[in-house]
Amino acid sequence: MAIKSKLPLCFFLLFFFLLLAALSPVYSLKLQRDNKQKEGSREEEQQQEERHKSNPYFFDEQRFSSRFKSEKGHLKILERFSTRSDLLSGLDNYRLAILKVEPNTFLIPHHWDADAVVVVVKGKATINLVHNDNRESYNLECGDVARIPAGTMVYLMNRDDNENLQIVTLFRTISTPGYVSEFFSASSEDGESFYTAFSNEILEAALNTPKDKLKRMLEEKRKGVMREASKEQIKAMSEQASSSSEGGRRWSIHKSETRGPFNLFKKRPIYSNSYGQIYEAQPNDYQQLKDLDVSVIFSNISQGAMLAPLYNTRSTRIAFVVKGNGWWEMACPHISSQSQRGREGEGDGVQYEKASSPVSPNTGFIIPLGHVFTVVASEKENLQIIVFGINAQDNKRNFVAGKEHNVMKQMDKEAKELAFDMSEEEVDEILLNNQEESFFVPGPQKQKQKQRHKHDNGGRLFSVLDSVGF
Repeated sequence: MAIKSKLPLCFFLLFFFLLLAALSPVYSLKLQRDNKQKEGSREEEQQQEERHKSNPYFFDEQRFSSRFKSEKGHLKILERFSTRSDLLSGLDNYRLAILKVEPNTFLIPHHWDADAVVVVVKGKATINLVHNDNRESYNLECGDVARIPAGTMVYLMNRDDNENLQIVTLFRTISTPGYVSEFFSASSEDGESFYTAFSNEILEAALNTPKDKLKRMLEEKRKGVMREASKEQIKAMSEQASSSSEGGRRWSIHKSETRGPFNLFKKRPIYSNSYGQIYEAQPNDYQQLKDLDVSVIFSNISQGAMLAPLYNTRSTRIAFVVKGNGWWEMACPHISSQSQRGREGEGDGVQYEKASSPVSPNTGFIIPLGHVFTVVASEKENLQIIVFGINAQDNKRNFVAGKEHNVMKQMDKEAKELAFDMSEEEVDEILLNNQEESFFVPGPQKQKQKQRHKHDNGGRLFSVLDSVGF
């Protein structure tokens, strides 16, 4: 009986091992396939990361270096644009910088050897511009734009009790292209005063002050360039300052030709719909920007939306992400030219390569004039970007998608048919007639959701990609 009872168990075990032997090649193949897929995915991610790193038009936080840094804040400046690529040598006169200041903190007096356009993107500041015959004092808030001429002595403070102050600055260099130097009047833990470079004899004669007093003031470094200010000090400095809402009126000892700050958000947006808004200050509108030939732009792209593809006719754009996540794409002939042909004039025909990268706060990108591009916000939050337009005078935006202001719509029938080798009706159906929005449009995911909704409701589902075989 014992032998008979063991027979079914033996048959079961034999069947089990045979089954394992039969399935093991299947599992082995599956594991190999999964491993190949994982390796392929890793390789693709690595290649994509390498493309982003080698993309000369994109910059991340690692491209910024600290000029001064402490627990009270920092100033970081982006590397020279031509450091990344000769393609950006046209921007060699410009540098981008980010200033962060903790609440109730004072930044000591200093001046720069470059013109500056500053934009407050977060917090509240009081800034003083000191000239040899006057002082201008302003209370700044989010959206305020101010011009600081080269050589103007500046000191500022974060007058808020809780929120950090963040300022984005565009420098236009003057003496040496691409190089910016700061000069502090007082010594600190972070650096010396410019007075210390002179001999004692010169300082004693120039200031008519004994050597021992000079030494005590200039050589003792008690605090950093950013230091805590008392509420009384903050109140005293901010009370005598004017604001951008006062139309550029300022507190001043003497009359000055310098005009005060203005606020981007007090203008009407130049483009606006449920998918986004653009606010812009152009050189013709503000004297502060005119001689620099710079525009200042704030772009807010709603979550899941995108900026309709366009190009700028004269202006190169320097974009910096203030808030949100997303990505940008651009058609670039230069990258393709460098990688495939090596020298201008060689190769067969015009070729474009996609320049793209994800973006997040404190990253940015460059859009050269004439390059068609778009920017897409993530599905989770709005994407907010500050943009400086270089050579902005008489620049035009030419959209190549969207219902209104679409340059493609201005082409006549014969040009469409000759260019695309299709009838005008087919060209219009593919490029012009399907998009119902202008300037800002639904992004890829929102567009798919919109199409599914139309399909579910019996509407006509049409895809431009389907029409051309994708």
